[in-house]
Amino acid sequence: MTSRFATTVAPVMLAVAAGALLTACGGDDSSASSTPSLTSSATAAATTTEAPTSTSASATSTSPGATTIPGAAATAPDEAEPVPSGFPGPTEVPIDARGTAFLDALKSRGVTVAGNGDIAIGTASYICAAQSEGVADDQVLTFVTANVGAEASASGATISAEDASRTAQTYVDVARSTYCG
Repeated sequence: MTSRFATTVAPVMLAVAAGALLTACGGDDSSASSTPSLTSSATAAATTTEAPTSTSASATSTSPGATTIPGAAATAPDEAEPVPSGFPGPTEVPIDARGTAFLDALKSRGVTVAGNGDIAIGTASYICAAQSEGVADDQVLTFVTANVGAEASASGATISAEDASRTAQTYVDVARSTYCG
């Protein structure tokens, strides 16, 4: 009778233990569903921490790098520090002769690029790299069409799918004739 009991009750006990463990862990939901709050042990720890006996102006200052009293709310600095000149570097990268030739050829075909042409030159670099790696023309054209749409959006213009496809083909043709070496 003992072995029959063990073979019947043991799996049931194992299932109950597994269920209790999953219930204790919170089930299978991994998302937070409530706002965290301090527990009594965290509150007790915070109240037993020795606070400074005197508060100086620098301890409660909101200037960058200043210390705050534990438990005090953190605030943003009142004024932003000026950015040093030249930080993080130049905002525009000079365009080389190859890039200028590419942009001029696009302009002669009626394509207007956004800004100083950085997006267009990046697209030309992609076209050349894809060509050298043997990427299929339809894949290149798909990527370039997306870049044409992004460039139009960056310049504040809207472009139809047909115009984006035509312009993308122009990018590919011009890049292969002027930019890829």
